[in-house]
Amino acid sequence: MNALIASLQFISAIPLGRPRPFDPRGIIVSFPLAGLVIGVVLAICDWIFTALWTPAVAGVLDTVLLAAITGALHLDGLADMADGLYGRREREKALAIMKDSRVGAMGLVAVVCVLLTKSTALGHVDHARFLALVLIPAYARSAMIFGIRFLPYARGKEGTGSPFFETPLASRDFLFVAVPVLLSLFLGWRGLLLNLVFALGTAGLIILYQRKLGGITGDLLGAMTEVLEAVLFLAVCVGATP
Repeated sequence: MNALIASLQFISAIPLGRPRPFDPRGIIVSFPLAGLVIGVVLAICDWIFTALWTPAVAGVLDTVLLAAITGALHLDGLADMADGLYGRREREKALAIMKDSRVGAMGLVAVVCVLLTKSTALGHVDHARFLALVLIPAYARSAMIFGIRFLPYARGKEGTGSPFFETPLASRDFLFVAVPVLLSLFLGWRGLLLNLVFALGTAGLIILYQRKLGGITGDLLGAMTEVLEAVLFLAVCVGATP
């Protein structure tokens, strides 16, 4: 429980009392479970939203809630990624841009596009909506484990995220990723589609980061979460009634 609470304190703004001991490995391993907790909060609130408003309005409110739950931490990473990786910049220049607290035009466009995609897709999820909203935040945060496992930390020992890369992850550290995968079976063919999109999306972003920077940063991990969340919400509403 300490690891799960520490993970939630690290990637969300949910008030959970006193800070838990900093355990990088425990925090990483618990990302899928932390995503499930975020998903449960989202699904419960969505149940209230859809009881009071149309699905379209509920989708917008769900998107706002997700941003609030995470303190817009991942959205900030998405903006930094878009500003840094857009175009043919050299590695050091891209890293310097991502470290800059200011948001450029590409960062703003990326954030707006992702938020619009999420809110629109959330307004059209009509099959096992509660379960889908629980699972997708878990999938999106599970992707960060793969990013940490298969890419080196781009900023080296000087970066604030270096403690998370000091000890290589083992196969057993992916155990909790199986939780959303198994629960997705209750979604039928949409669950299979979610797993396929999750695998392809995660692999694609890892390849992009490898080619652009030869590694990954905290900003890129946050961007990975936001992009996959948007794409997975799109996937789960395939075939939805207009």
